[in-house]
Amino acid sequence: MNTVRHRACHASATLTRSLRIPSRWRTISTNHFIHREKDAVVPDSGFTFAVKDNIATAGHPTTCASAFLRDYESPFEATVVRQLRERGGVFVGKTNMDEFGMGSHSLNSAHGPVLNPKFDDVPRSAGGSSGGSAVAVRLGDADVALGTDTGGSIRLPAAYTGVVGYKPSYGMISRRGVVPYANSLDTVGFLARDVKPIYDLVIDGGLIHEHDELDPTSLTSQSRRRCSPGGDRRPPKLEEHFRNPSEITIGIPQDYRIAELHPSILAAWAAAEDALRKWGARVVPVRLPSTQVALPAYYVLAPAEASSNLAKYDGVRYGSRAEGGDTDASGEVLYSRTRGDNFGREVRRRILMGTYSLSSEAMDNYFVQAQRVRRLVQRDFDRVFARPNPLRDEEPFDLSDLEDGWELENKRGPAQVDFLLCPTAPTFPPRVEDVRTQGPVDSYMNDVFTVPASLAGLPAISVPVPAGNGMEEGGGVAGLQVLGQFWDDARVLGIAHQLSRLMPVV
Repeated sequence: MNTVRHRACHASATLTRSLRIPSRWRTISTNHFIHREKDAVVPDSGFTFAVKDNIATAGHPTTCASAFLRDYESPFEATVVRQLRERGGVFVGKTNMDEFGMGSHSLNSAHGPVLNPKFDDVPRSAGGSSGGSAVAVRLGDADVALGTDTGGSIRLPAAYTGVVGYKPSYGMISRRGVVPYANSLDTVGFLARDVKPIYDLVIDGGLIHEHDELDPTSLTSQSRRRCSPGGDRRPPKLEEHFRNPSEITIGIPQDYRIAELHPSILAAWAAAEDALRKWGARVVPVRLPSTQVALPAYYVLAPAEASSNLAKYDGVRYGSRAEGGDTDASGEVLYSRTRGDNFGREVRRRILMGTYSLSSEAMDNYFVQAQRVRRLVQRDFDRVFARPNPLRDEEPFDLSDLEDGWELENKRGPAQVDFLLCPTAPTFPPRVEDVRTQGPVDSYMNDVFTVPASLAGLPAISVPVPAGNGMEEGGGVAGLQVLGQFWDDARVLGIAHQLSRLMPVV
């Protein structure tokens, strides 16, 4: 980004910190930082950024909110942190999170829970697992925050705290220096108070073009040029997108109208549809039938990958040894006490889930079937989007897959769209005491709208929109999610910016 954009970004954030944050939001201890820089100096041409605690920063702790890494300081820095520093970013601290990214509410942390600053009546969820990063942005402690999104871990906290949360296309942002949860799903993303700072970094700032040779999941420079519609051509400014809105078609997934969807979020979704129609865009219903099986498939695949990634944490080869964990107990292996004491309850649960699904007796019925469901999810998205997926061959739509009575756009099938619009979360931020009494399955339901885009590797962004008149459940704000085809990130950010202008949150 050039100096003018840096200065504008910093000035905007300073105004936010000084004028727009109600004092009552600081009446509770949000516990969003694990480590905070005391003397961070921001030049006029710079901006501040916070880093989720599973992203390495040299000379600072990287604990993943786990007792296993309580003493760990990384000898190197994550590529994305270096990239932000090169663009004028000033590091202000490491943010709290769910342990190893496993959770939807940022309550599963060795450093204590993160609380939502929007509510001072009772403690409420800030969303997870990047809850600390979302709160840091919400309170103005950082202009931009880094998070990771495996199944919604950036978008859900953004919706709960009323900020913007963006998950890029898989393979765009380097993951070198990120402690892995599920390698085929983990994506580094950004949170900010509005879309522009993110666009300035990713599109104008050129992160979309930077390949990292040290990250095997980073798309090569050749692939990036092939995926980008304009190649290396200068991208348009944020405000230059969609000069003719009548050329834009936005799909409303009918399969996302679930019984658990809160009426006020449904009303906000409908209001957004009306606003986009009045703007001039075409809005049509679409079907994504694999949605109903995406969530269970995710909770087979992600724990399976996690059980493999976390196998090295034993206190012998890696991680801190538990007290008394240096001798064998009767019938136990050397590191059983260390893993039992240092892993939190949710992490232990997911390791057991993943280990079982990878066992010889269960693999065919669970892991292999979940991989097939993932392909169906990807296929559904590719059929719905008008822009072809640059990584896969285009498949003709099989009309026999349609349900009776479903309207065809033409002889080739239903309408194809540029973007999808849906809620980010089915409910408003729940009370912490309610979350603690929920069963795991009830908690996992919060990811029902965010998981499909993660399984398909697509760009998705959560934007805050008005929801009622200061209603208690959501503080008058709901999160709506915009999804686009793979590597269509610039236009996804552009339509999200337009939505936030059409439905501003006061």
